Amino acid sequence: MKLIRWLLGRLILLFDFIFTPRSKKRSTQAQQQLDNITQNLKLYQFKACPFCVKVRRAAKREGIKLETRDAKDNTTYRQELLEQGGKVKVPCLRIEEQGQVTWLYESSDIVSYLQRLEQPA
Repeated sequence: MKLIRWLLGRLILLFDFIFTPRSKKRSTQAQQQLDNITQNLKLYQFKACPFCVKVRRAAKREGIKLETRDAKDNTTYRQELLEQGGKVKVPCLRIEEQGQVTWLYESSDIVSYLQRLEQPA
């Protein structure tokens, strides 16, 4: 079973690489405004998780630069996710706004949140 999961993970990463979406084109100023809005977003993920790939692809399509944190291979990030977020479940988006931290766990909810980010920009 471990071999099958490893193989499927590699296939997911291969297809993600081959079919990488294009980012939205924006003016330099509009992209900078979006980058300023998203600078405090952190995506906790497992590299080959299909739901994490879904979120990373959505961010790429929207032209959003996210700091990704691999909670599978990095024990520090895994511990942060457990202690601060409450559970080790990925994908998880850590949103820090005005000193408040929110943890968003469902991939569809994260994608919706990312798509709404450009509206204020």
